Amino acid sequence: MEKVFVAQRVVKKLVETEEAVDAAFAEASELLSVMLKARKDVGADLKFADDVQAKLMEALTSLSEARTAMVGVHNGLGEAKLRLGIRTKLIYETTRDAAVDNSQVEMRDVG
Repeated sequence: MEKVFVAQRVVKKLVETEEAVDAAFAEASELLSVMLKARKDVGADLKFADDVQAKLMEALTSLSEARTAMVGVHNGLGEAKLRLGIRTKLIYETTRDAAVDNSQVEMRDVG
């Protein structure tokens, strides 16, 4: 199999993994916001479920570290691609980047 097709398969999975990490980070962030609002809505003391919030903050920290690691993986694979002699931008990257339309970014009220 040609190197470029193998690299294409790896890039596709890399991008899917990066998107999954970002989605998990976003979901966990929303959960934190909902938890804080829920505590306020039921009139609970500030200390109520503080240990649970701390655990969620640990999870958010881990997800942030995972995202940073994935950036490192992406950069490392970019270098590996060049070492293999693949000089073109892979199609999956181009398709994904072209699909981003900043004019349709939706902001949600989370607090």
